[in-house]
Amino acid sequence: MAKNTIRLTSAEISGLWTSYMNNTMAWCLTVYFLHHVKDKEIKAILQKSLKTTTLRIEKITEIFSSENIPIPDGFTDKDVNLHAPPLFYDPYALNFVYITGRMDLIFYSFAIGNIARLDIINFFTEAIQDATNLYKEATTLLLSKGLYNRAPSIPYPTTVKYIQKPSYINGLIHTFRPLNVNELTEIFFNIERNYFSVLLCIGLIQVVEDKEIKNYLKKGKKISEKQINFFQDLLKQEGFFGIVSNNIEVTEAKISPFSDKLIMNLFNSLNSMDITLIGHALSTSLRTDLSLEYSKLIVEILAYAEDGFNLLVERQWLEEPPSAPNRKELEK
Repeated sequence: MAKNTIRLTSAEISGLWTSYMNNTMAWCLTVYFLHHVKDKEIKAILQKSLKTTTLRIEKITEIFSSENIPIPDGFTDKDVNLHAPPLFYDPYALNFVYITGRMDLIFYSFAIGNIARLDIINFFTEAIQDATNLYKEATTLLLSKGLYNRAPSIPYPTTVKYIQKPSYINGLIHTFRPLNVNELTEIFFNIERNYFSVLLCIGLIQVVEDKEIKNYLKKGKKISEKQINFFQDLLKQEGFFGIVSNNIEVTEAKISPFSDKLIMNLFNSLNSMDITLIGHALSTSLRTDLSLEYSKLIVEILAYAEDGFNLLVERQWLEEPPSAPNRKELEK
């Protein structure tokens, strides 16, 4: 690769570094799912996911090498045990591609808005396109297998309306207006995301041997279950049936397929994304009961994430992002 005369900015290094960490983690998970999956259609989409993930890792390695930036350690085949029996049935592997596709779209869309160097813009443009294609294929396959839960439907609006009263936000005497489409969307995908997390926790809790990590995962499971219960009850109160979890089960395996380091870093990444998405839900929800609940959730997840961060640092498992120099130290 020809050396670029324009140095990378901190934002560009950040996007590439985080992408490298995420993709090496996803590589381990995808390799494991691909090793065990039996369904040919799911296997095909996992193979595509693995190919795009591998190409991203190689491209970032090439860019960093050209810029004389150290390649992060990330995660490798040492963090996955292919001899461990399958921990999840095939549909969970498909949901993994679907969920990671959604998360990739969010991350890469955020990242590209901070990029100026043309080759890095091209990298993230291609990443967004690949993530879009995988998300589309995963969603189509989930639909064809009857495994996709659609967001709630409402009658089409017949007129354009304007908000007339402040009670649109606050309600009247503890009663609130019906949920609008923005609020329904955030509630639906919060429940969907937390169903995925609960199943992940169930599987990992039964294979992790370290008591401190097991307790951390149990706490995360309770937080996700609490979110599911609150928002399911809210949907039922609003006249919706709630969202039914698909029959995507965990096996009875007792051997961990992943290193404790990978598991804890995975939850660190999921916590970060969850805070981002709940923050977005908070910004688009106009009912005060929702705003209050989202605010409480952010505080709770921040505290949970801090516990995970401390555990990672204590075990020396958390890789440090590139940092600016300490000018005060250099001045001495």
